[in-house]
Amino acid sequence: MTSDIRLAFAHPEERSQASASADPRDRISLRDHVVEVDIGAFQQERGHKQRVMFNVVVEVAPVSAPLNDDVDRILSYDRITWAIAHELAAERLNLLETLAERVAERILAEPQAMRAFVRIEKLDIGPYKLGVEIVRSRAEVPLRVVGQDGLESAVHPLVVHLDNATLATGDLSARLDGLLARGAPLIVTVGLPDGPRPQTGHRPTQRRIDLLAIEQNAWTLAARDPRCVVVATRTEIDWAIKRGQTVVWAPSKMVLDAVDGPKSADAVALALWLAEEMAARALVVHGNVALPAGSRVPVEQG
Repeated sequence: MTSDIRLAFAHPEERSQASASADPRDRISLRDHVVEVDIGAFQQERGHKQRVMFNVVVEVAPVSAPLNDDVDRILSYDRITWAIAHELAAERLNLLETLAERVAERILAEPQAMRAFVRIEKLDIGPYKLGVEIVRSRAEVPLRVVGQDGLESAVHPLVVHLDNATLATGDLSARLDGLLARGAPLIVTVGLPDGPRPQTGHRPTQRRIDLLAIEQNAWTLAARDPRCVVVATRTEIDWAIKRGQTVVWAPSKMVLDAVDGPKSADAVALALWLAEEMAARALVVHGNVALPAGSRVPVEQG
């Protein structure tokens, strides 16, 4: 417990190291960056600038080729301070939480950035610091597309889980039509297929077998409707959504690569995790299954 408390108040760089994945990542950091800004929800804070301090750590993918001392091949520190300045100039905000979210999202739009730790503290409220810290990964940042008007906007897909009984009905195409009519990109998830599968008695290997069995079920669904495309990675999901395709998720790659991903192959838990990772508009669950509680996205019974 003492270690947990100490780490909770440690610098974001130490927290980044403590929660690092097995994949090697480099880190760049901005420490004790103080800006005067008009921010706050209380009336006495309006119209008065106060000092706000930023500490930011960004995990970046290692550069695969020689740098050749070329600044264009790295994520420059200036991009961090620029992200802060851009969001502060965009509009007056009430909450540090909102500011932190927007700064993290803008940083993670950089191609090299993989995970961002953003801590923001007010320095002038009293004889102490008041602040917020968030951690966001590239997977949690909404897909952004450029519309016909040339403006960029976030895309929040609809994640839909279909149980086997629903998949077996004769109205699958009509059901997909109804979901697509809601006007959001569609990502479909499925669970384990009916019937026996190998049992290992060993949790890690059984998890892999179960995830692969779910992927077999995904391919079975894709064979029933030509609009469905089976994809396995966040990049593939983004690519398919930008092209108006209906996504059927093959979970193994994303789940096994995740630092804090789901530990089982429970179908609804996987669907909820994906919905939260994709910043989905909602998760719609079809079938006689229990709806998860405490999610960061709305959950509906289909």
